[in-house]
Amino acid sequence: MEATNQSVGAASGGPQAAPAPDEPPDVAPTAPEPDGQTAIHEPLFGGDGDIGVLFCHGFTSSPWSLREWALTTLAAGYRVSLPRLPGHGTTWRELHATGWEDWYACVDREFRVLRRDCRQVFVAGLSLGGALALRLAEKHPDDVAGLLLVNPAVAAANPAAGLAGLLQWVLPSVKSIGSDIAMPGVEEHAYDRTSVKATASMLRLWTHIRSCLDLVTCPLLLFRSATDHVVPKASSDFILSHVSSQDIAERVLLRSYHVATMDYDKQQIFSQSLAFLRDHA
Repeated sequence: MEATNQSVGAASGGPQAAPAPDEPPDVAPTAPEPDGQTAIHEPLFGGDGDIGVLFCHGFTSSPWSLREWALTTLAAGYRVSLPRLPGHGTTWRELHATGWEDWYACVDREFRVLRRDCRQVFVAGLSLGGALALRLAEKHPDDVAGLLLVNPAVAAANPAAGLAGLLQWVLPSVKSIGSDIAMPGVEEHAYDRTSVKATASMLRLWTHIRSCLDLVTCPLLLFRSATDHVVPKASSDFILSHVSSQDIAERVLLRSYHVATMDYDKQQIFSQSLAFLRDHA
């Protein structure tokens, strides 16, 4: 179904726009590194409000990529859940032993916990996490109050990814594209290699999601980086043109790459997400 009420922000830079090198960032030039109390892979759960927000991180990544977003949401009075997907935050070999069913089961379980204890539950996701958020909205159309998506992935920028189904039988892993971040000195701490078998499973998940997007009816706010070396613009375009939601907004991020939640535009994501929650809670 064609998307309506779509608001496109800051689109004049075009798909190849990049951060201006001499422009002072809105945020500190580097993100804080994990310390002894905050392991990179550690999930985050907190808050006791009656509005919950479930955060879903990306493929080969960990909760670290969404931690600041989740903490900002928690500080605003929401209950937050940021789990670590199975096979993530350890080694790519553990990822190799998992598939999309495991990742979805994890977020579905955490969603059900929030739904049991909260009056409303929103779902936020980056990249693969955005795909998992869409799957939750497809499976729980009456219970997902809204979606906050950052560079959601239902397609890959690299055409070679489509060969994963064949290559998985002869090639265990390939080099990853991690830390696609414009801001210098910021590290996502993603895997440096990717399981080809897990990639093939992710492609199957995308097929399921794309075929059922018409089941998504909740309000949706989508952030898309103008320059993204991991997920193409076509992924967001497909989502926006196939969901059944009537309340849709798209925001184009001109200074951030794929991991925008750790990049120059992160404060825009945080503040506009909180506004979305206030408007729809």
